[in-house]
Amino acid sequence: MRGPAHFSLLSSEFSLLTSHFSLLTSHSSLPLLTSHVMRSPMPSLTLYQVDAFADQVFRGNPAAVVPLDAWLPDTILQAIAAENNLAETAFFVPNGGGYHLRWFTPRQEVPLCGHATLATAYVILRHLTPQASRVEFTTLSGPLAVTRAEAGFVLDFPRLDPEPVTSPPLALIRGLGGEPVEVLKFSVDPNFYAVFADESEVRSLRPNLTVLESLHPFGVVVTAPGTATDFVSRYFAPSYGIPEDPVTGSIHCVLTPYWATRVGRTELTAWQASERGGSLRCRLEGDRVYLTGSAVLYLQGTILIGE
Repeated sequence: MRGPAHFSLLSSEFSLLTSHFSLLTSHSSLPLLTSHVMRSPMPSLTLYQVDAFADQVFRGNPAAVVPLDAWLPDTILQAIAAENNLAETAFFVPNGGGYHLRWFTPRQEVPLCGHATLATAYVILRHLTPQASRVEFTTLSGPLAVTRAEAGFVLDFPRLDPEPVTSPPLALIRGLGGEPVEVLKFSVDPNFYAVFADESEVRSLRPNLTVLESLHPFGVVVTAPGTATDFVSRYFAPSYGIPEDPVTGSIHCVLTPYWATRVGRTELTAWQASERGGSLRCRLEGDRVYLTGSAVLYLQGTILIGE
């Protein structure tokens, strides 16, 4: 049985503990302890997601755009692109009077991307420097420029004239599940271009993506004369993490000179017949291809890349 002496001892110990806690709260060491356990803010990057070659959200081709002050390690850029899991993530840094621009799929860097170039130009000309009307980029494919226009944005891209492929790979024909009338390729462009007789064939294709993936590093473009436009196309690049690209600006560097020769005009309309779909206006002028399209902002957010 505990007597009065025991409770008196407990009371004394409690008084001592209370005095000790009061001393701690008034001592300068507590803020130092608190500051030691506080975490520093995570490095952050601004991210824009833009629907390119579209005049409303949920159409066209979504691309992520990440402005940088200086280049991060390629492993970080690739990890961000894989995390975004969009067909392309574009990164750019200031470069003199323009910008150095790079594009990454979820799996690797690529030498040229039209819709992510349009998305990047949209971010710069609409949000970062709205007073400007033109932006110039240094890229793996050489200098590229985008100009603001009444109808949207005009991309200045190189002209790439394709040549016939006399012996197409069997995996191409088997993977497409249809017989094209001809197959084309441009020397340094990593794509096969399969031309079909009419738009309905292109729309009805249900390719075997596993077989097409075996063609790496080649992607596959299918195209045909259009009913409401001069030509239609679709693009499959499963080995790059892109089963079907919604709208692909870069392939029109090849398609524009090809169809300009076939229809006998240098100004053409095009429709990429993916599920989302997207329209382009194409103009052939000397050794350049000018692609006109619109873009809309879907979201703006912050990437926290860790401590």
